Amino acid sequence: MSTPYAPPDDPIDVLHEDMHLLVVNKPAGLLSVPGKGPELADCLLSRLEAAFPTVLLVHRLDRDTSGVMVFALTAHAQRHLGLQFEKRSVKKNYLARVAGRLTPKTGTVDLPLCVDWSNRPLQKVDHENGRAAVTDWRVMKAGDDESRVMLMPQTGRSHQLRVHMLALDHPILGDPLYMPDRAAAYPRMMLHAQELRLRHPEGGEGLKFRSPAPF
Repeated sequence: MSTPYAPPDDPIDVLHEDMHLLVVNKPAGLLSVPGKGPELADCLLSRLEAAFPTVLLVHRLDRDTSGVMVFALTAHAQRHLGLQFEKRSVKKNYLARVAGRLTPKTGTVDLPLCVDWSNRPLQKVDHENGRAAVTDWRVMKAGDDESRVMLMPQTGRSHQLRVHMLALDHPILGDPLYMPDRAAAYPRMMLHAQELRLRHPEGGEGLKFRSPAPF
């Protein structure tokens, strides 16, 4: 169902580094953390450990999603940042290209999600057993064949943006899991984490990190 793992070997783009934080631009096709099995050992975390031995995971992006990721460089920073994600005080926005003309110009998807056990790792909408998942959207540009959309998740469920767009009948283009029959027509999944806003774990200063979408 998914494509073979062939991660890019380009150097990792570091957006910010200080004594507490490391912010990078994750390339599409690279796992955030190791998968199961030696063939899935290469990941963003292991690559960063080579240059930043104290680096600690805070959150994840899907393998096929690119964009801004923050890592901690101390245990205190990891706890502080983890709490910000848990309390949903971290603001994230993504840029996606989705199939078809998405209307209206703005809206919200409020559909609970859970794992689709018979088709793991896929997720699905489940009103009885799913966990709350909410995504705001804003159409940036729309055509008959596709729309360019800003997605602003209020929650951080696995595959949330992918499943929410699929539920609207506007799947993310190039998605190898949820749009496998048409994914080969695109060089990658068209989803990019373009902005992350959070508070610095030392002093609480508001920070904004941004990486323009490469598509």
